[in-house]
Amino acid sequence: MEENDSKYQAFVVNSAKYMTLTTTKFDRRKMWQKADPKEVRSIIPGSVIEIFAIPGQKIKEGEVILTLEAMKMYTKVQMPFDGIIKSIDVAKGDRIPKNTVMITLE
Repeated sequence: MEENDSKYQAFVVNSAKYMTLTTTKFDRRKMWQKADPKEVRSIIPGSVIEIFAIPGQKIKEGEVILTLEAMKMYTKVQMPFDGIIKSIDVAKGDRIPKNTVMITLE
């Protein structure tokens, strides 16, 4: 069993406050951060198959900006809102891990 050197901490669940011991793993966890709407990130590791946009291009919501192959499936990544491509941070054929910034929007 994991040894715990932590002291009691306040833990709030549905506005009820509890005093509890936390584990070292919990204390070292990566804190949640709100996603930046101007970054298109990969949600799964995969390979970039095709890129349909170039920097500076105006793209409408729903248009396909690139194709990502993951787990033998092709996923068409669509533009989340009307905007302009600021930069493309991947290249055709790149193998990318989860949470990689693929495209930055203005």
